[in-house]
Amino acid sequence: MDELLLRIRADLQAQSNQQTKAAGDRYFKQPVLAYGVKSSQVNAISKSYLKEIKTAKLSKAEILALCSALWASGYQEEAFVACNFTESLRKVYSPDDFDLFANWVADHVDNWAKCDTLCNHSVGDLLMAYPDLAERLLDWAKADNLWQKRAAAVSLIIPLRRGLFQSLAFQIALILLEDPEDLVQKGYGWMLKAASEHSEQSLGEVFDFVMANKDRMPRTALRYAIEKMPDELKKQAMAR
Repeated sequence: MDELLLRIRADLQAQSNQQTKAAGDRYFKQPVLAYGVKSSQVNAISKSYLKEIKTAKLSKAEILALCSALWASGYQEEAFVACNFTESLRKVYSPDDFDLFANWVADHVDNWAKCDTLCNHSVGDLLMAYPDLAERLLDWAKADNLWQKRAAAVSLIIPLRRGLFQSLAFQIALILLEDPEDLVQKGYGWMLKAASEHSEQSLGEVFDFVMANKDRMPRTALRYAIEKMPDELKKQAMAR
């Protein structure tokens, strides 16, 4: 496992580019530890090693241990490789995986890209496979950690588009309603937008939620939530 980890890092370093790194530094509000490798190259490296992992018949536990080591480095690209590896296991997720994913969010996620890449896919897929786990997102929403709060919202993006967990989404939105962090506001606004996209009924329920709470919602969250609504509903929601 150590040898595999070293080779992954060597391949990432070989693809590093200072211009790509500089562009990434400008893109994020927080400092980002990165090699400077383009997303397409990170994905290509991930695919190459996934083939090797499959050939070697590494166990799920071994793959997740490798992912934990990648997350622990702090490097952006290593986190993305870990997310790709983790997503490859989605058909064999178990409820116990939630605790591991929760640890990654709490201990290693430090920008919105890491948060969304892990939570949109792996956490979202886990919740759809085991819906009883979804209530645990309420604890994330109540945490002091910025990324746990954003994760509580963005983990529901894909499930909500499939008509799942809408009641929970409203509970999370109420917890986060007046949060001062811009990235939390965008996260739960995006969550509400995703809920509105499922059906006409869902759109109406999200609109009603927005109208009932718009005096307390930051404008950033409000704009995200109503982005896909008809113009007439947008006008009503934005009216002071």
